[in-house]
Amino acid sequence: MLKIAVLVSGNGTNLEALFDAQKRYILRTGHIVQVISNNPKAYALKRAKKAGVRADVAKTEEEILNLLRETKPGIIVLAGYLKILSADFLKRCDAVVINIHPSLIPSFCGLGMYGLKVHEAALNYGVKLTGATVHVVNEIPDGGKILAQMPVKVEDDDTPEILQQRVLEEAEHVLLPRTLEKLCQAKSLFKIKIKYPGRGIVIGTSPSGCPMFAYFITGRSETSKARKMIRAENDGVDIKITGDENVDTSLILYSPVKVINKRIIISNGDQTDDIYNGYKNNDSDFIRALLKRDYEPDAPHYTPRISAMLSPEFYLMSILRRDLLHNEGKNFYQGSYKKKGYGFIFHTYQKDVGVTRRLPSFEGAPKPVEISDNIGEFANNLWNELSDEYKVSLYVRYYSPDFKTYEDRLFNRCDEIQNEIQDEQPKEDKQA
Repeated sequence: MLKIAVLVSGNGTNLEALFDAQKRYILRTGHIVQVISNNPKAYALKRAKKAGVRADVAKTEEEILNLLRETKPGIIVLAGYLKILSADFLKRCDAVVINIHPSLIPSFCGLGMYGLKVHEAALNYGVKLTGATVHVVNEIPDGGKILAQMPVKVEDDDTPEILQQRVLEEAEHVLLPRTLEKLCQAKSLFKIKIKYPGRGIVIGTSPSGCPMFAYFITGRSETSKARKMIRAENDGVDIKITGDENVDTSLILYSPVKVINKRIIISNGDQTDDIYNGYKNNDSDFIRALLKRDYEPDAPHYTPRISAMLSPEFYLMSILRRDLLHNEGKNFYQGSYKKKGYGFIFHTYQKDVGVTRRLPSFEGAPKPVEISDNIGEFANNLWNELSDEYKVSLYVRYYSPDFKTYEDRLFNRCDEIQNEIQDEQPKEDKQA
């Protein structure tokens, strides 16, 4: 489930509408984990505490960013937040930011247009319809992409106060939860709820043309959970074990990412080495290397081997699996970067089953997903969709359109657990 943070300055009626939407299951794909206010006396903070949600006060953008890093939301909602966020904040924020504005943008909006001023302007202009708009926040006040609008009729005897209340009740409190749920659904990579997808790969292109990939691990056994991904030499990624090393690690310790000659190899096993060595020795390529392999020998599951290769011109994906009739299946898929903002996801297991049952392999071709421009937003949302019970590690990398540089994010559950334990220790223990 995607995490949502809400920024507020005052009473928080829109915040209360979101809490109500969660109770009524209107807002179900995301959940509010944090409320931040620049005003320590804001009643919205009391609403958050009553709902059992973390409530923080932050007067500077740096304080807000530090608080957001603790909860890792992928979506931030401005619900009556009366400060303009800077372009630097939006660039550094690992989330998409949306706002609810009490007019039909582009009318009665922009710098200085907030609260009663908006409704006063609407009445002075003599419009017969006003309403509310939910839009993406960018560096231009009220200038981001419009996500949804809802009209409200203006009555002849309206005052700014009466109109404000009607717009709140008839538009804002209805439109914001519905739009937020649609946004959460669009950002969700797993269109069906699955607690244990196994290991997975996402590969695609951001809207601005950045080739990207993500690799994640979930685990059920204690040995599987006692792992973490680490950045390795030559832009690679390795897996190390943090627990008992006197166990069979043949299927759980490998290099999920290796790079050779601008070819980025991603896989869920030691087939990474086969592909890498094939390119290194000029005697094989992605497909020929994988034709020599099959699914993992972990009966009764026979976990599929999933692999991908990212290059400046195109990407490849592969699934080596065993079907229900015990036939061997080798499936290969090729994609380009022409369709920006989209990619594909596949993972080793199709659905959740009991611990003692055979895990069914991923079915069909890789599934299409939306890719956002903000690597932090994408990484946070994917990480938060993975079950806390099973998630182990996540690595995300976005390349520049010219493929010369990249930005990445790395999450390890064992590190988060360690931080949680340290936070729970009494102060005297921390000082000891």
